[in-house]
Amino acid sequence: MPNPLTPGIVPGRLPAEEIAANFCDLHPALGPHEAATAADRCYFCHDAPCVTACPTAIDIPLFIRQIATGTPEAAAKTIFDSNILGGICARVCPTENLCEGACVREAAEGKPVEIGRLQRHATDTLMARQGHPYVRAAATGKRIAVVGAGPAGLACAHRLAMHGHEVTLYEAREKAGGLNEFGIAAYKATDDFAAREVDWLLGIGGITVETGRALGRDLTLDGLCDGFDAVFLGVGLGGVNALGVAGEEKDGVADAVGFIADLRQADDLAALPVGRNVVVIGGGMTAVDAAVQSKLLGADQVTIAYRRSRAKMSASRYEQDLAASKGVRFLFNVMPVAVHGNGAAVEVEFEHTAEGPDGLRGTGERFRLAADQVFKAIGQRLVTDAGLALAGGKIAVDGPGRTSLPGVWAGGDCAGGGDDLTVTAVAEGRDAAEDIHAALMGVLA
Repeated sequence: MPNPLTPGIVPGRLPAEEIAANFCDLHPALGPHEAATAADRCYFCHDAPCVTACPTAIDIPLFIRQIATGTPEAAAKTIFDSNILGGICARVCPTENLCEGACVREAAEGKPVEIGRLQRHATDTLMARQGHPYVRAAATGKRIAVVGAGPAGLACAHRLAMHGHEVTLYEAREKAGGLNEFGIAAYKATDDFAAREVDWLLGIGGITVETGRALGRDLTLDGLCDGFDAVFLGVGLGGVNALGVAGEEKDGVADAVGFIADLRQADDLAALPVGRNVVVIGGGMTAVDAAVQSKLLGADQVTIAYRRSRAKMSASRYEQDLAASKGVRFLFNVMPVAVHGNGAAVEVEFEHTAEGPDGLRGTGERFRLAADQVFKAIGQRLVTDAGLALAGGKIAVDGPGRTSLPGVWAGGDCAGGGDDLTVTAVAEGRDAAEDIHAALMGVLA
C-alpha cells in the first residue's frame, strides 16, 4: 500500500502487459546467421585496439573469427579464459566507451563491429550446454575466504577454485551476484540471467557460498585471517552519499540504488510503486537506470538533474540518448538546495551552477521542480574498511590487489585505482586470484 503521506507514489500506473513489454531485453540475442553476418564485419586487426580497450583483455579478433567459422563454443572459451563473467559483461558493459568505441570500423564508418552482441551469442551458446568448461587442478590444501559475491569476488573465487584451492564465498545479502543481481537495470539482464550465471560459475566446484554473512557484522578480518590461508575482499560500496540539503528526510526521497535493487527483485513489476513526477539527482549510470525504469513503470515526468555539464556526466552518451528516447528530461548545471513539502516531497528547489577556475559554484538563480519521488544517485561510499589503509575513501591496493595487511587482497568497487565497472571488477578479482595463488604456492616474486 502507498504511504498516505506520499499519495503520488502508487503501483500499477501502466497495465501489467505494457510494463512487461517495456522491460523486455534491451538488445535481443543474435541468431546464428545474424552472428555470422556481424562477425564478417571484423577486420581481425593484428594490433587490435578493441583488445587494449577491454579491461579483461579478451582476444576479441580471435573469438569473432571463431564465430565466423561456426565455432561459437570455442569463441566462448576464448572469452571465459579472460573473463569468466563474459555473459553479463556482454549485456552491461559500456561497449561504446570500451571495445566498440575503439573499433576501427567505428573510426572509419561510425558503426563498430557489434562486439558486445557477438560476445553474448558465444557465451550464451556455451552456457546452454551441459557441464562446466573448466576442470579444477589437483587440490592444494589451501583455503581462501572471499568476502563479497559480486563480480570481483565471483571472478576471484572461480580462478582460485580452478587452481585447486578451496574457497568459502561470503555474501552479506540473501543471494550472490552483487551489482549484477541488484544494481543494474532489469532490461539489461532479463530472464534471471545474473542468478543463472552465478549457478553456472559455481559449477567449477570447490566453492562454498554462505549468504547473510557481512564483514563487520558477522565476520571480522582478524577471524578470517586466522581461519584461512588468504582473504580477498570484494565488498563493494554499501553506503549511499547524502544530498546534504534541507528536507532530505521527507517521505518520497530515497536512494536510487535501493530502488533499482527492489525493482530487480520484484516478482511483479506492476505492483512496484512509482511517482507521477520523479526527479533523479546524479549523473552516473545509476541515475540513468533509475530514471529510465521510473519512466518504464509509468511515471509521467522523469527528470535527471546534474550539477555539472553534459560532458562531465559519467554515464555514457549512449545511455544518455537511451534515456532521452524513453522520455527522460535532462537538466544540467543545477544542484539541489532543498526538498519542499509537508511531510512528503512535493518540490525540489535547485540552484543553477557555473564552473570556473575555483571549481563549481552556485549562481544564486533558483527554481523549483515538482517532485513526489526523489532519487539520490550521487555516489556510494565504503562502509567497512576493516582497519585497512585507505586511499580516496577506498581500500588502498598495490599491484594486483595487495592491501596494507599481508595475506589480504581487495578488488572491485571497494578498492582504489579502477573504474566502477563490472568488467573492471572481474579483471581485478581475476588478477588478485593469480597473485594469491602465486603467494600461497611460494612462487611470488
